[in-house]
Amino acid sequence: MKSIDKIPTGKIGRTSEMVKTGVKIGGNYLKYYGKKAFNKELTRDELDKDNAEDIYDGLKNLKGSALKVAQMLSMEKSLLPSAYVEKFSLAQFSVPPLSAPLVRKTFKNYQGAYPEDLYDSFTPNSVNAASIGQVHQATKDGRKLAVKIQYPGVADSISSDLAMVKPVAIKMFNLQGKDSEKYFKEVEGKLLEETDYKLEVEQSKFISEACANIENLRFPKYYEELSSERIITMDWMQGEHLSEFVKNDFTKEEGNKLGQALWDFYMFQMHELKAVHADPHPGNFLIDENRNLIAIDFGCIKKVPEEFYKPYFELAVPENINNRAFFLAKLSELEILRAEDTEKEIDYFSELFYEMLSLFTSPFHGETFDFSDESFWNKITELSEKYSKDTELRKMNGNRGSKHFLYINRTFFGLYNLLHDLEAKVDINNWKKYI
Repeated sequence: MKSIDKIPTGKIGRTSEMVKTGVKIGGNYLKYYGKKAFNKELTRDELDKDNAEDIYDGLKNLKGSALKVAQMLSMEKSLLPSAYVEKFSLAQFSVPPLSAPLVRKTFKNYQGAYPEDLYDSFTPNSVNAASIGQVHQATKDGRKLAVKIQYPGVADSISSDLAMVKPVAIKMFNLQGKDSEKYFKEVEGKLLEETDYKLEVEQSKFISEACANIENLRFPKYYEELSSERIITMDWMQGEHLSEFVKNDFTKEEGNKLGQALWDFYMFQMHELKAVHADPHPGNFLIDENRNLIAIDFGCIKKVPEEFYKPYFELAVPENINNRAFFLAKLSELEILRAEDTEKEIDYFSELFYEMLSLFTSPFHGETFDFSDESFWNKITELSEKYSKDTELRKMNGNRGSKHFLYINRTFFGLYNLLHDLEAKVDINNWKKYI
């Protein structure tokens, strides 16, 4: 893959890149409607493919939070056309890397020394490039290391990047009024945390030590003396990305083993630590030769406050969700229903969230759950399609729910997708043995 020698870091340079992308998309629409005039049966597939490619090409050169948003959207398989999901998923672990000279310059700016001054050996070309940083191999004192280097200007451009994507997000999610600001602040805060590599090392050590006893789960060791605000040094972990692993044949036993480790890891964090790895995409997990799961990135950790945790999981119990008075009270606690809502709004949103929560919490309703069950995924797709086409919903204010839903729902949806890819059947309460 061709490397890049510079990244636009200023607001003007980054906005210009987005404007170029906008011009290309405008051209794609003109081309589409020109063809549509002569072929009424023409679908949007070609338009979606062209737009996805142009948007991704623009974002991959910007890197940072703009590309991170694409990565987040790639997990919303029921929200976006498949062309976007396919293209945006590349942002998870396969984007153009910085060139070797730019890496060396960036490293010196961050660390005050060149890589060869700190390590016994350092590969100038990256082995893995993602949205916020890229990874290089190094050695020191006989240890094989992974060195993650943050792209220049990422932390400084988050606010302006979000301002660029804000109009698209408002339209896509039907956000209205000043209340929508709480969601953007939540995303901005998490993205800023992800650029603080000192915080990431702290979080990595906390989570990996707390979850050390979970079977078939491994973590790298982190080296604080070789890390800083923009550099992380950790053990090199040998393994295959989960997304590559699931493309090849694997046994049901292997899928169940890995799926159980993944499930236990997330349930232990959620229920015991009240802090969870909120970026469950395939690029953050490796699988070693012994079929152990390796978690390698803890930049995005979502703390789960008690006032959200309690009502959220109370609604995972069928008898609670079927008790209308209790159900409505919990919807109010979770900021889904408001004191000023009309009867029509109460009925509409209570029905919508009853359907969503009944389906989404169904894995918790028994002792085991088989994530390879296609009927579960078909129901999710059907429900998404139903409400994406609901004209009534478009008329209503989409600002529904606590800001904590953003990353908690993202966490569960990402987890479910990974378990589906592994075709795993899991023991729902197995995690409790690690308490």
